[in-house]
Amino acid sequence: MNPRNGLFWHLALLLVATCSWRQGSGRESQLRVGKALNVFVRFGYLGISMRVIPTNDTAEEVRWLFKEPTRNIYKDVHNYAENNEQNTPGIFHGDFHMEFCDNRRQLYQAYFRDFTIERLDRPWEAFTGGWFPDNAAKKLGINTSFIQGDYSYVLVRVVRFRETGKFKSDLPLNLTLENDVRERMNDIVTGNVTTAVKFFENVGTHYINSYTTGNSLYQVFVYNRQNYQMIKERIKSKGINSLSKQDLYHFFAPWFAEHLGQIRSASANNTVERWARRKLQYEYLLVKYVTLLKLHGNGTLLRTLDTLLGNDAILQLDLKSLNVIFHNDPEKQNWFHEVLDNHMELWEANMPQN
Repeated sequence: MNPRNGLFWHLALLLVATCSWRQGSGRESQLRVGKALNVFVRFGYLGISMRVIPTNDTAEEVRWLFKEPTRNIYKDVHNYAENNEQNTPGIFHGDFHMEFCDNRRQLYQAYFRDFTIERLDRPWEAFTGGWFPDNAAKKLGINTSFIQGDYSYVLVRVVRFRETGKFKSDLPLNLTLENDVRERMNDIVTGNVTTAVKFFENVGTHYINSYTTGNSLYQVFVYNRQNYQMIKERIKSKGINSLSKQDLYHFFAPWFAEHLGQIRSASANNTVERWARRKLQYEYLLVKYVTLLKLHGNGTLLRTLDTLLGNDAILQLDLKSLNVIFHNDPEKQNWFHEVLDNHMELWEANMPQN
């Protein structure tokens, strides 16, 4: 199967995936480890059904995390999973970090750094394949004119972790499969693509191995090449902790950066975004601007933010291939992987280039 054969295959796969989702829409939609899903249902547009970045439906009463159809694979798999919540009062349960992005593509990759899809080389494209300049700029909080052209970026993010779900260890190979899953496995015929694709549609391609939920605030700083290289080399050689507060405010100020993006919440939480606009204003040399860097080292503001950021977004997601369920049949397992890999290459090749 040649993944470069053109748009026809992309449209055909899109139609199959759409029909499959409608037929399987009755399946349970829960963000739980061990649940299986079909990544091809919304490949390139996974942000539609996973709250990972601000979307258009940002009404205050709309608070969903995950609404992708999922299916149980194993019986009693919950016995091997664990969930932890971080709610100890008085401390900030998260981290503060920045990523240097030479171009727009690296910016997309940086935002989805903690999202992995096994056997997919560029997992961030499963979320950003449908991003065009206008909506990409809106999601990232910057002006459209800065999403195109010869610009570099620094993504600054403050993350508040709430809940983590993961398996305690590698899944035992002797787990009992759900009856309908075993029947679907028996329907796969080695060498027959259609039978493998039907398995994708009816059972899935991957299962949820781990996830972390919570929320985050982020801000994108846009630079010309010269200033970007200057700050990147300075921090690379001496580390961010070597910079004084005055240095930080200088490098991330309106007179050094080409553009300061808005502070956005991953879940489009308007309440916390309004709080940020009020509390994170900084004035230097008679210039006022809002910067996420005001949180850096400020324990009081971070503790306040800890109470404001709820459990409204997915911060990390690890999807593993369903190859594990074919461990007793290596020939069928290899065929499953061959079809899965070819389809992933096909979708990546035919998604609009962002």
